[in-house]
Amino acid sequence: MQPRLWLLLAAQLAALHGSSVLQQTPGSIQVQTNQMVTLSCEAKTSLSNMRIYWLRQRQAPSSDSHHEFLALWDSTKGTIHGKDVEQEKLILFRDTARFILNLTRVKPADSGIYFCMIIRSPELIFGKGTQLSVVDILPTTAQPTKKSTPKKKVCRLPSPVTRQGPPCGPLTLSLLVAGVLVLLVSLGVAIHLHCRQRRARLRFIKQFYK
Repeated sequence: MQPRLWLLLAAQLAALHGSSVLQQTPGSIQVQTNQMVTLSCEAKTSLSNMRIYWLRQRQAPSSDSHHEFLALWDSTKGTIHGKDVEQEKLILFRDTARFILNLTRVKPADSGIYFCMIIRSPELIFGKGTQLSVVDILPTTAQPTKKSTPKKKVCRLPSPVTRQGPPCGPLTLSLLVAGVLVLLVSLGVAIHLHCRQRRARLRFIKQFYK
């Protein structure tokens, strides 16, 4: 089997099942452009050959996908970077049983699946991989819109008010005054007519006895 095909097959199996020897965290991460990302690979057994390789797969596993060698950490030689890798972006170090890869100033082109790996002749042992997604703007979590329940209108009957006497509004007073004036005028007219009739009667009687 060709080495490249064996490397691809081993990485695909690692992405599905992972390894009990290397535990890689986190499983996935999404960050904005120009942020720093920290990947961790923890060795669960003692390693005779202290070499940890870091690889990147830029697309989902397929027959056309390939793994890019980024760097390795060697207990005696330190960090060795791969070809055409921006060395200032990759920082490798060891923290007891954990092997750390820091990616600085990440860009969308850095997105992919990152694997840590060790070589145990005649096999390659992979971590399960970390899915890195770099975006310019992080998606926001939309809050569900709460539908407001229309409040039921309660029709309340007006409370009865006990009225004491007739209302004394301006209109009522005006009507009362007008009624009194009409009565006074009518009374005056009646008195005046009565007086005229009486005078006319007296004149008639005087003319009769002359």
